[in-house]
Amino acid sequence: MPKKKPSHTNPLAHKPRSGWDILAGKEARIDAFARDYIRFLSTVKTEREAVAYIRDRSTLDKGLLAFDNRGKALALCRTGSRPLSDGIRIVVSHLDSPRLDLKANPLYEDTELAMLKTHYYGGIKKYQWLARPLAIHGVVIREDGTAVNVVIGEEDGEPCFTIEDLLPHLAGKAQYGKKLEEAFQGEKLNLIVGSRPDLKAKEEKVKARILDLLHRRYGIVEQDFTSADLEVVPAGRAREVGFDSSLVGGYGQDDRVCAWAASAAILDARKVPYTTIALLVDKEEIGSDGNTGAKSIFLEEVLWALAERLKQDIAPARVLYRSRAVSGDVNGALDPDYPEVHEKSNAARMGYGVCVTKFTGSRGKSGASEAHAEYMGWIRSILNRKKIPWQTGELGKVDEGGGGTVAKFLAEYGMDIVDVGPPLLSMHAPFELASKVDCYATYLAYRAFMEES
Repeated sequence: MPKKKPSHTNPLAHKPRSGWDILAGKEARIDAFARDYIRFLSTVKTEREAVAYIRDRSTLDKGLLAFDNRGKALALCRTGSRPLSDGIRIVVSHLDSPRLDLKANPLYEDTELAMLKTHYYGGIKKYQWLARPLAIHGVVIREDGTAVNVVIGEEDGEPCFTIEDLLPHLAGKAQYGKKLEEAFQGEKLNLIVGSRPDLKAKEEKVKARILDLLHRRYGIVEQDFTSADLEVVPAGRAREVGFDSSLVGGYGQDDRVCAWAASAAILDARKVPYTTIALLVDKEEIGSDGNTGAKSIFLEEVLWALAERLKQDIAPARVLYRSRAVSGDVNGALDPDYPEVHEKSNAARMGYGVCVTKFTGSRGKSGASEAHAEYMGWIRSILNRKKIPWQTGELGKVDEGGGGTVAKFLAEYGMDIVDVGPPLLSMHAPFELASKVDCYATYLAYRAFMEES
């Protein structure tokens, strides 16, 4: 028999391992988790829908407490054996995703087409939203205060909507000859919603027909648009991707993949030593402002409510200062077609587990939240001990890119916090890609964090 070649692997060196390798034998669990996640991602297209879906699911566990913030943010809480004054554990992620919002006065007619004007929300590539099926999700509040929930464009047999694109035959000067940001303008992201005229109307006949349809189907009038949260999102379900079904493709994975993992982790967590909160917030994609974003005092209000239920006397600022947190947010995966924007040895890879991002920000770490070495060591030890696939990564080369998360807003309380989430391809596109094993590793990481003493 030929002799085995001696191994030259340096035991002191670190070589990343595929998450599929580390979790070999657990493929059935990974696929089951992905099926539940795909169902969630297909059903939920807005932060309101995410809150309702996760809140309803949390009722399966009577030990969970749920605190709702205006239907757009949610805190799921599991009480621990230690008092609140010892600090708490928080996994925070956001429910909002890049999209198109309807303007307050959106409906108009032009060239005998009824159109809705939009204002894009968050960081999008505008051209990705043209000439594709779109749906409208949201809520309309009528003058009498009643709410009308709207979801149209998702089901077979019902109409969808679209934004038209200029044909290539005429795009020479209007698009091809311009810079990308000039060729596709926000004010031209107008949704086509009808073309059949109301033959009895005297003017704007197509618009008149649309208004009649809206009134008959939903009981709303044109002024009701001013008191509505209506979001234009990609139509269609999330899907398994690849011959091997190893990837999840769908809209809104930044950051609903982390929100789903956090809610699943707190639902499954048992015997948590510290009171634990899965904090799901709004408005991250536009700076976390507003009363449902991470900058609001929602977290402090949740602490007060918990203290009242547990009959504990606390000072919220001191509790938060003694707390530890994970900011559940995604990172950008190493792109096989554009490797030049990454520094490969510090780029997250699809299928290599959850990504622990020590710092965010851009250029010289501007606007960054950076975890201290001691906290990174603590997180690392948990993941290694639990044999959870993990990696580190930065969002692009130095001076190439960058970005931020909600971590810095919780860090202002004095707590330790670090970003932990899966890498994505096509981030912020209408159809983002995640690895099933990375999604499952994210769930495992959050649950291990919650259960750590």
